[in-house]
Amino acid sequence: MSERKKVLMVCLGNTCRSPMAEAIFINYITQMNLSNRWCVDSAALRDYHVNNMPDIRAQTTLRLNGITNYSHLARTITNDDFHEFDWILGMDDFNIDELSRVKPESSKAQIELLGKYDPEGDVIIRDPFCDQDCTGFFKAYEQCSRSVKRFLEIHQ
Repeated sequence: MSERKKVLMVCLGNTCRSPMAEAIFINYITQMNLSNRWCVDSAALRDYHVNNMPDIRAQTTLRLNGITNYSHLARTITNDDFHEFDWILGMDDFNIDELSRVKPESSKAQIELLGKYDPEGDVIIRDPFCDQDCTGFFKAYEQCSRSVKRFLEIHQ
């Protein structure tokens, strides 16, 4: 068996978008019986929410979409992540700029926008953290879902 491909989802605080993307990815690879071929995690660029569970609105959005067994505690990206993961997928241009800025020269990770895989062309996954309700979370979920599905179709 070949080595598992590794993907790291990244957003600003690892409380909204990146944990939802990670949960969606896990859900897809489980449904497709590809868990033995893929490894996925998520991380933050800032330490705002380290060791906290995802935002309750992200958890609610996942549950309402049938993902009920996801568990995660926020963490920040490390230097080792750039050597450990094959892809580091950011959610917006700020994420990509920041990842490119801190990426070690010897990094093996390919840094890309997750949304570049969205077949509907909705490339930027906006941070819904400051929203008053779940509307932005539902939109981010849909974007992540489409993008993850397409990513897996391409890189399988």
